Amino acid sequence: MLNKRMGLLALGILSATQAMANDQEQSKGFVEGSHLNIAARNAYISRDYKDGGQDKAEWGQGFIGKFESGFTQGTVGVGVDVIGQYAIRLDGGKGRSGAGGINFFKQGDSGAAPHDLAKGGAAVKARISNTVLKYGDQMPAVPVLQYDNSRLLSETYTGTSIVSKEIKGLELQGGYFTKEAQKGAEGTDSGNLKNIAYLGGSYKFTESLSAALYASDMEDVLKKQYVNVNYVLALPQEQSLTFDFNGYKTKLDKSFAQLTQGDADARDNKIWSLGATWAFGPHSLTLAHQRSTGDTGYMYGGYRNNTRGSGIGDGGNTILLANSYWSDFNAKDERSWQVGYGIDFSSFGVPGLTYNIAYVRGTNIDDGSVAMAPSVKSSTSSSTWYRAARLKT
Repeated sequence: MLNKRMGLLALGILSATQAMANDQEQSKGFVEGSHLNIAARNAYISRDYKDGGQDKAEWGQGFIGKFESGFTQGTVGVGVDVIGQYAIRLDGGKGRSGAGGINFFKQGDSGAAPHDLAKGGAAVKARISNTVLKYGDQMPAVPVLQYDNSRLLSETYTGTSIVSKEIKGLELQGGYFTKEAQKGAEGTDSGNLKNIAYLGGSYKFTESLSAALYASDMEDVLKKQYVNVNYVLALPQEQSLTFDFNGYKTKLDKSFAQLTQGDADARDNKIWSLGATWAFGPHSLTLAHQRSTGDTGYMYGGYRNNTRGSGIGDGGNTILLANSYWSDFNAKDERSWQVGYGIDFSSFGVPGLTYNIAYVRGTNIDDGSVAMAPSVKSSTSSSTWYRAARLKT
């Protein structure tokens, strides 16, 4: 059904291009409009297991290159995008690799981590007016399929996507992907994805108010919907108050629920967050609340071929919620609060540099550890807390 809707969306977009402003007419050309970006990152993560188990750590140097051509001139412009990634392991041997949450270098069958990783991909693209159709290896970044770029190398997906901006303020997107490449492994299908389709869009009603709706369908795994509403209230003296609501609704496939939850009827989750950010000059203060309800916690990311096949495969960053940091506070029935502070150093002559720190506390987690009658909801007083700091350039 979702694939049929995507087809109708593409047909409607193409039929509308005659009446809209045409960006393709402004094409500079295949070479003239191209650009190359190379990012180098050095990362080290160590996990200290307090229970006496062997500590884990990985250290590596990574490089990610992205070449995006311009579009040829004419009614239909064509182009090519190329992705190249390489990482070398600087530490993480002698049994120190393989920890969940690090994932720099995936261990082989022998249990050893590779000394380096190299992978690449390419996609062809076509543009009519303000609509771009692309097929090949991509890094999708939509709320229901958000590739993970938080380690040395990035996840990539192979498939088809379409993005249209034919109407001012409205952006429509659709996609269908059949392969996923893990961020810490070589090969274009190392994640063993079956397929995922998504459809959605965002609309800017005014300069202050915007909203977004997306839906995805992963065969034999789950269906997911996402909603966002964002409102910015301008205040005197270069101040503003931003309200941001995000929510996901997920329904697991029965067989997947049986596999992961031990109960084919434990299929539903709803999770939402509401954040308020007061910005004044280069500073910002954030207060946010997040709440999870349903039969399970909120599930996302991972890979279909991980332990017991319990991974989702819809991207390691598919959790656009206020309280998602290293810990996501997305357990069953979990409630969390955040207090955060941020500073933008562009006002001090360092554009692009930001620093954020947050304190988040979660409570009311249902971890199933309390034995109760089937008709009574099991709840514990479990809680988690988290302090986070981010420095970004």
